[in-house]
Amino acid sequence: MSLLFAATFPERTAALVLLSSSAKATRSEDYPFGPTPEVNDMVAARFAAEWGRRVVYASTQAPSLAHDESFRSWFWRQQRYSMSPGAAVAWFRMTTEIDIRHVLPVIRVPTLILHRAGDVVMDPGASRYMAERVVSARYVELPGQDNLPLAGNVDAIVDEVEEFLTGARPAPVQDRVLATVMMTDIVGSTETAVRLGDRVWRDLLETHHRVVRSELGRFGGREVDTAGDGFLATFDGPARAIRCASAIIQGVRALGLDVRIGLHAGECEVIAGKMGGVAVHIAARVATYAQPGEVLATSTVKDLMVGSGFRFADRGVTTRKGVPDEWRLFAVNC
Repeated sequence: MSLLFAATFPERTAALVLLSSSAKATRSEDYPFGPTPEVNDMVAARFAAEWGRRVVYASTQAPSLAHDESFRSWFWRQQRYSMSPGAAVAWFRMTTEIDIRHVLPVIRVPTLILHRAGDVVMDPGASRYMAERVVSARYVELPGQDNLPLAGNVDAIVDEVEEFLTGARPAPVQDRVLATVMMTDIVGSTETAVRLGDRVWRDLLETHHRVVRSELGRFGGREVDTAGDGFLATFDGPARAIRCASAIIQGVRALGLDVRIGLHAGECEVIAGKMGGVAVHIAARVATYAQPGEVLATSTVKDLMVGSGFRFADRGVTTRKGVPDEWRLFAVNC
């Protein structure tokens, strides 16, 4: 219908975008694409026997989701609610008779034709055939086996369509960023909790959290996670992280608590909106070496702070299981 509309009403058609489509539905001597009449008969018989009673052709329409029970349940409901078995057979028979090859040369609107290379429902050759006959058509073949647009590499399809319609491909979503990672840990938290009792400790911990969050806000830190009595936060630069760490140490000391803080600067992975990766693990390891009330940083942080006025005291080289390479640590004199 879209091909016919574009050919008949070009003045009302801004562009034409096709996915896994064809100008002729059944294979013939002069058209070597699509299913044979015998295969169409078999499909029609299966529709008559199984449509709405069990999931039909999920493994071919969407191979990447064929074993996903939620998708299979949705696909079954979509078939059952859309039409009766008799209507499904009639609809399918009608589609097998489609042949509008003669319309293709008439189309003059901007046209994008997309097809997944491994599509087992519709031969990619059918889309290539159209692209060769539609004036100025652009053909893009994408990886994948799915026929349904909602399955598989959906983002790749949307990106191609957006670029075709707007002239610009969307900027890729950044999944790795450079950040200074700060890990805090309360010294002797278990012993303090036992000494104070659960209720008092809970109140003290809540006050500690308010102090830390207040300083994070003041110095532009981003709270990533709070595990027990420790904070994981990131900063866009090491200077902010150092100043924030110093303020946290002073702030919680007024509560009668000491914290140890580890800093590391490196590339972090953005996972579901949170930071992760090796840099986070290194910061956590560094924090375990810090003394009570001490900010301990890796050489990466120190190197980034050359000329800043901060002073660093060498604490030697350390290695730790699970963390690559050796790391020279420095105490920060804030």
